[in-house]
Amino acid sequence: MVRTKSRYLLCEVIVPDRSRLLLLDDRAVATSVKAAVARMHGDYGAALCSIRFSVKYLNAHTGIVFLRFPKRCYRLLWSALPFITSIETRGQNIECFLNCLHVGGTIRTCQKFLIRYNTQQLHRMLPKCKNKEEKQQVKKAILKCTLTRGNREELEGELSSDDDED
Repeated sequence: MVRTKSRYLLCEVIVPDRSRLLLLDDRAVATSVKAAVARMHGDYGAALCSIRFSVKYLNAHTGIVFLRFPKRCYRLLWSALPFITSIETRGQNIECFLNCLHVGGTIRTCQKFLIRYNTQQLHRMLPKCKNKEEKQQVKKAILKCTLTRGNREELEGELSSDDDED
């Protein structure tokens, strides 16, 4: 038996109003992606991407989406993503676009990248905190993002040294 190779795209749904993200569902995202591929690449692209294409994960709170598709057609799908300007779901049209964060061979590599990406985003939020409570919440969130115990102890040491400087 031959293993079929897939690619996973880690995308972020960017919307002007974050509350509209809660309306998203995986079927609507899949439909809009397939429609964009069909618009850009015609019947050939639509046929290639309809085979084994699926939305593996959608987090409506954060706007993170994992798309799975065959390895041979990932460039077709990737090139069609910028042309998605809205997603229609539950009778409403949500204005948005998909920002591709990572292309990986397995879901695990995409998850690892997502953890690093979220940690970077939290580090960017840290200087923008207005008071000490917000700073502590962001620091705790950073600690929860670490992968291994060794990384966690190292990061705790860095954060405690930052507290001494404040």
